Amino acid sequence: MTAPNCRLCAAPLARTFLDLGEMPLANAFLRPEQLAQPEPRYPLHARLCERCLLVQVDAVVRREEIFEDYAYFSSYSSSWVEHARRFAEAAIPRFGLNEKSLVLEVASNDGYLLKHFVARGIPCRGIEPARNVAAAAEAAGVPTEVCFLGRASGAALRARGLAADLMVANNVLAHVPDLHDFVAGIAALLKPTGALSIEFPHLLRLIEEVQFDTIYHEHFCYFSLAPVERLLGEHGLKVFDIEQLPTHGGSLRVLAAPAASRRAEGPGLAAVRSAERAAGLDRLESYGGFEPRVKAVCAELSAFLEAAREAGKTTVAYGAAAKGNTLLNACRVGPEHIAFAVDSNPYKQGRYTPGSHLEIRANAAVAAARPDYLLLLPWNLRDELVAKLAFIRDWGGRFVLPIPHLQVLP
Repeated sequence: MTAPNCRLCAAPLARTFLDLGEMPLANAFLRPEQLAQPEPRYPLHARLCERCLLVQVDAVVRREEIFEDYAYFSSYSSSWVEHARRFAEAAIPRFGLNEKSLVLEVASNDGYLLKHFVARGIPCRGIEPARNVAAAAEAAGVPTEVCFLGRASGAALRARGLAADLMVANNVLAHVPDLHDFVAGIAALLKPTGALSIEFPHLLRLIEEVQFDTIYHEHFCYFSLAPVERLLGEHGLKVFDIEQLPTHGGSLRVLAAPAASRRAEGPGLAAVRSAERAAGLDRLESYGGFEPRVKAVCAELSAFLEAAREAGKTTVAYGAAAKGNTLLNACRVGPEHIAFAVDSNPYKQGRYTPGSHLEIRANAAVAAARPDYLLLLPWNLRDELVAKLAFIRDWGGRFVLPIPHLQVLP
């Protein structure tokens, strides 16, 4: 079998970073009548480019199969909405935005971020391929274009007069199978004086904290700074500053602009470059040994759940998150170990998790079941969820965190 080629530099991809075998799509939640049907599974194989050091998974599913009817609604996470509000409040003065400006967001989801600009009277427009999610944004007062962004769609939107003073692309770069087409679309929509803000989980943190559950089919790439700088540079954009964020287990907010605008570099850029060099992300050998660490995490969680089952203890999973579905399937656990899952998103309730086939109920089911253990699948929201669900301690319930190693909180 011929090795696939790198999405950034086109070099053959011969080095494995992590191979999780055959896995279902992480957001392919099942209706009850689908449980008896064969469930599609696809290879989930992350590879490292030996030339540009971009980590990426093989493309095995068309993006239309994943994103046109989408189960993730950003607004169901209160901490994420607050993160978006803080960004908007800081961006308005930093980039001099007013009623004559235009803010564009790619993968704008249900309007979780742009609604904060709308509230301040600043014109905005979302670009969102999932029709069901875009409809929620429109209902919230956020004008939204339903399309994938690329070179052609970017040029068409620009021809209609859309040109951004600020363009935002939060947690979308990883979802893009054709990186160059996507960034060409961004470049087409950015004013010569405009700025681009991109957020993505930092590969450095993924490696350090064994965050392998963020690897799934709809995340095509996993980024450190150097490949992002190279990608943007090939389309006339230059990084001028970076903020390190706690979101999604550790993310970068990369700020870039047309190279011709010659913006001064901020201190965050040098700080991240230094941190990546110190961690060895500029050397091939630093990427080895990840797979055994993943297997250790899986073995630890599987052993805990089996011991709990044998002791007659009940475990419930909180948050039917995509990352949780990677974790559950990698650990080969299901209803024999976990009674059910709960999620605040009505779209998921009444369905079943892919592969592991856990029934998804409303959050109120936790108090009704009074489980001994509550496994927090979106562990990146640990503080928010532990505070919100502190009532489980009333009956002696305990929180379980699977990443970066098993923790049972008192």
